[in-house]
Amino acid sequence: MILLVEDSPSYYSRYMPVLYAAVMDQTQLLLDKTDSNPMEKLMRLRARPKILHAANYEDALDIYDKYRENLLCVISDVRFWREGVLDEKAGFRLVEQVRRQNPYLPIVMQSSDVSNKTYAHQLKTVFIHKHSETLIQDVKNFINFYLGFGDFIFKDESGEEMYRASTMMEFEEAVKIIPDSSLIFHAKSNHFSTWFMARGEIQIARILQAYQLEDFTEPNALRNFLLDAISRHRSEQAKGKVIPFEDIDRYNSQNIAAMYSGSFGGKGRGLSFVNNLFAQIDLNRIVPDINIRTPRTFMIGADAFVDFLRENNLNALYGEEWEDAKIKKSFMDAVLPASLRKKITKLAGMTKKPLAVRSSGLFEDSLMRPFSGIFETYLIPFSANHVDERAKQCEDAIKMVYASVFVHSAKDYIRAVNYKIEDEQMAIVIQEVVGRRYGHYFYPHISGVAQSYNYYPVGHSNPEDGFALLGLGLGNYVVGGEKAYRFSPKYPNVDIYSVEEQLRTTQTYFYAIDLDKPFVNLLEGEESGLKKLDVETAKEQGTIRHLASTYDANNGILRPGVDHPGIIVLNFANILKYNYIPLAETINTMLAIMKEAMGSPVEIEFAVDMTKDDEEKTTFYLLQIKPLLSGVLDCHIDVSKLHRDRLLLYADKGMGNGVVDDMADIVVVDPNFFDKTKTENIAAEIDAINRKLVEENRHYVLIGPGRWGTRDRFIGIPVMWSQISNAKIIIETSLEGFPLDGSYGSHFFHNVTAMNIGYYSIQHASTDNFINWKLLRDQPLLESTEFCKHYRFHKPFVVRMDGKKQLGVIETIE
Repeated sequence: MILLVEDSPSYYSRYMPVLYAAVMDQTQLLLDKTDSNPMEKLMRLRARPKILHAANYEDALDIYDKYRENLLCVISDVRFWREGVLDEKAGFRLVEQVRRQNPYLPIVMQSSDVSNKTYAHQLKTVFIHKHSETLIQDVKNFINFYLGFGDFIFKDESGEEMYRASTMMEFEEAVKIIPDSSLIFHAKSNHFSTWFMARGEIQIARILQAYQLEDFTEPNALRNFLLDAISRHRSEQAKGKVIPFEDIDRYNSQNIAAMYSGSFGGKGRGLSFVNNLFAQIDLNRIVPDINIRTPRTFMIGADAFVDFLRENNLNALYGEEWEDAKIKKSFMDAVLPASLRKKITKLAGMTKKPLAVRSSGLFEDSLMRPFSGIFETYLIPFSANHVDERAKQCEDAIKMVYASVFVHSAKDYIRAVNYKIEDEQMAIVIQEVVGRRYGHYFYPHISGVAQSYNYYPVGHSNPEDGFALLGLGLGNYVVGGEKAYRFSPKYPNVDIYSVEEQLRTTQTYFYAIDLDKPFVNLLEGEESGLKKLDVETAKEQGTIRHLASTYDANNGILRPGVDHPGIIVLNFANILKYNYIPLAETINTMLAIMKEAMGSPVEIEFAVDMTKDDEEKTTFYLLQIKPLLSGVLDCHIDVSKLHRDRLLLYADKGMGNGVVDDMADIVVVDPNFFDKTKTENIAAEIDAINRKLVEENRHYVLIGPGRWGTRDRFIGIPVMWSQISNAKIIIETSLEGFPLDGSYGSHFFHNVTAMNIGYYSIQHASTDNFINWKLLRDQPLLESTEFCKHYRFHKPFVVRMDGKKQLGVIETIE
């Protein structure tokens, strides 16, 4: 704030334009030196100095009392109104009051009576004669010299310029080298705090204002104090922001660094959001017994993708159809932009931890048209001894992520959701993989997924209580829809499954990064750098002590720990039931915070490092956040009014909401011909049928046994999203000898919820839920393959989905 105290319209109308011009010149100077972030520019503009005007003593004193911590200066007349009387010395009374509290605040006293100059100087103020022919220039000189506007000019005791600083970084470098005499000269008059105040850096200005030269025993103590204050201020300012990669050495490891310009895509937007949110919340107060972090993260903006395609003449791929192998080989042989390669080499010199190089398309993780699991992610050991070798591995992973935009499965999906491949641009998120080295392998103790809305509540839990999935090792096991442990974070003590079911469905293997393979051939696919290990390996390495229980066959119970003989079951009992670490509380809190912040249900991916730090805390890492869409249309099903003879399906465990009445096609894996060893063949048949329906622009109901979209081909049909892209309703069934566990894989579930696809499960032995197979087989059979049948009804049937009750029915029309 600049306070102007003047009761004469003829004078304050002359001062105001000068002050406003000076403020706006200063603001423009700072905006020119600010990065291109629009929010940063807006904040700079809002932090510009404000000019306040008072015409009498009482108003001036009120303004001073209210804003004194933010005042840059006072410009005051000597003669003006005080207590209703025109007081010849009112300005002096005001300055005396100010000087009692702030002896170093720059003050101008201006008067038409030259005799006031003597007392003005005694009060350590600048005096300006109102009748001076250089009045306006005198005011300008005061602003430039005393208010810290413009560059900071480091001078010696005689007033000679030594150095000039226009940015915080230049100021810091100058403080390191200026002689003690210059340091003392500026400290005596509080020039440092004044300069920061004028730049809108209020926090550091206030810190410096609280100290005087006498508080330091020697100049070096003052110098170190200044440098430390600047360093802490810069780190504080950078919290929650995406900083340039060039500045990474100047900030702590919690900052996200941008390696290239352009949009950061879906994952990148989510991580930036989380990073900013974490900077504003005291997580240690909310969940005090565990560290909550994000992994060290680097982002490559989508402009690098555009430049890469252009520089390597790969734009032709937008209009051509190449074989996937040719696409990947062409991308692998191409070269990334030179400036990006230089930064990747620097990154390779900063760390040898394994890296996750993740896709972050512009449409990825969007609310209405998600692309979860469509593009690729590569986990690389990053363990080669030489920096250049590690850099090349990272470059190759980036190029393979770029290539995944053009492979057939991605193109098919993009077309299926009525997008154009030309609209998609790929950003990259690079994260240090969470975990530790165990022998030849690297992995976290726990990886997991959690959602704030549970479409399969059990017992007394509600849909709003959410659910979570936990697994040992790297997270691609969990998001791939394999046998992870499911529980409610609100009721972690409640077992969803019986002991027998836990024995049958427990995790038996996990994924780790193979550190013995520093040179990975990424043309072999996403899992080329990974190793599939038996849970017994983790037991030998001591990483499942608190994750597992042992089956006591004599008593038919599970005993926490692995010290007893018996079958190992990963049910995380010591953590969830006995609270070895507050994981359930942490998940619950994260879901609540993220749901509130995003204004919609959310899904989070996380990993946990159980290694305890000096404070005996383990660490929870939030890896990703996605919005979920729930309940677009309200649909209420009155069970009493249903006609069972017209029901093709009745399911009371499912997800989806609304009414679909424009479908007449059903594709079913015939239970009479199902072969669990041929699920990949079944997926290929469904893909062929789906392609035909895509061409005809027809949606359909898909019915089949086991988990849809699983990576484990022995527990369901391992289809990709592009192979079932036109399915509007998905039904999972069990068969005799082929039990059903719901498809809780992250990528699968995110696409189902975000696209509002109906999803239901039917147990073959259930009397309450059913598929009317006779009614289905009475319909016209359009196509029959070895394993599948495609029926097309004469009239569209009606699908009703009651999201609140998790109830779904398919009813034929008479």
